Amino acid sequence: MLCAGKKSYFAAAVCIITVTSMLAVSYLRLQRLSHQPKVIQEGRRCRGKIANSTITALKGNKTFIISPYFDDRESKVTRLIGIVHHEDVKQLYCWFCCQPNGKIYVSRAKIDVHSDRFGFPYGAADIVCLEPENCDPTHVSIHQSPHGNMDQLPRFEIKNRKAETFSVDFTVCISAMFGNYNNVLQFIQSMEMYKILGVQKVVIYKNNCSHLMEKVLKFYIEEGTVEIIPWPINSHLRVSSEWYFMQDGTHIGYYGQITALNDCIYRNMERSKFVVLNDADEIILPLKHPNWKTMMNSLQEQNPGTSVFLFENHIFPETVSSRMFNISSWNTVPGVNILQHVYREPDRKDVINPRKMIVDPRKVIQTSVHSVLHAYGNSANVPMDVALIYHCRKALQRDLPRESLIRDTTLWRYNSSLIMNVNKVLSQTMLQAQQ
Repeated sequence: MLCAGKKSYFAAAVCIITVTSMLAVSYLRLQRLSHQPKVIQEGRRCRGKIANSTITALKGNKTFIISPYFDDRESKVTRLIGIVHHEDVKQLYCWFCCQPNGKIYVSRAKIDVHSDRFGFPYGAADIVCLEPENCDPTHVSIHQSPHGNMDQLPRFEIKNRKAETFSVDFTVCISAMFGNYNNVLQFIQSMEMYKILGVQKVVIYKNNCSHLMEKVLKFYIEEGTVEIIPWPINSHLRVSSEWYFMQDGTHIGYYGQITALNDCIYRNMERSKFVVLNDADEIILPLKHPNWKTMMNSLQEQNPGTSVFLFENHIFPETVSSRMFNISSWNTVPGVNILQHVYREPDRKDVINPRKMIVDPRKVIQTSVHSVLHAYGNSANVPMDVALIYHCRKALQRDLPRESLIRDTTLWRYNSSLIMNVNKVLSQTMLQAQQ
């Protein structure tokens, strides 16, 4: 025996640790070997129908593919953002077709269901496959078996294969727009505030919205600010508009928002210096800087090695108004006029305010809504005297008298530019809506 003749407790402990380490190394080596791509066919042309939908259901195995992304931060892998049933999906395989030699490789996937599932049976998942050596596959197919006919499988284009120079500094990810969304005025105000603060791109995962909201989105798409990602998740799963599973037969929470946020990070990983994760009724307001660029330069300088910056959420109840900026031409537009809501709720005792984030997307592996689950680098909470999230919505502390609210007119710093820009958008979109 390896440990025979050792009588001291110290020697025995060393022996046990040595044997355990050897077994662990052997197990990890076997695990890695089991995930190595294997050639199963040669001399074939890559066939199979290209998947064009944002959400693609795989036949019969409770798996939905959003999009695959090339990821070489640790090893050369294809990482597919998807949705899976957390118990029933145990095994998946990536099928790679390498041209021009026509070799088809199969690679066993590692399925990593995100921890923030909130009790729902379906959750966001990373489906990660090692890529074949000496091959840069442009497409991948997913199957529950290493055997079959690749021609029958949908093929997905692998994004981020080529590194790009940043085309924008800030991209805002909004997910998901649902419930026949019609808060038109507040949406336009948020969009114009984003632009004033330095945003060049807003990506919206749209389930549905009102007809008038469609007109507004069309304006921003043509302007080049908005990119719409269709998000028909309720065509595939029974969705909930709540966060926690209510034992009501629903499959996934809040219209699959976590999956959309993860996809948005990877989608913009090579083209945006920062990605901002917040909702359409939230604006990160800097208090010490004129815009996000100078704010982030300062925050990065003060927090070296930090890739995730978290901003504290503060509620400005839409039920408490100021008489200022009651602009008559806006009164016919559906939605909230944020310039009239400058009273915020005080912090609640023993309740931590949720946070939203500005992240370096190249350093994020997995994100939730209010924090990053896995990332390279540190996370930092941004002090409230540097910036806060202006969140105009229904009150959380409904019984508070007006005197208990805090008057905060930070938003009014931007009123002149904001009013002018909103009027320009309304003059075009409202005229279009009436035609």
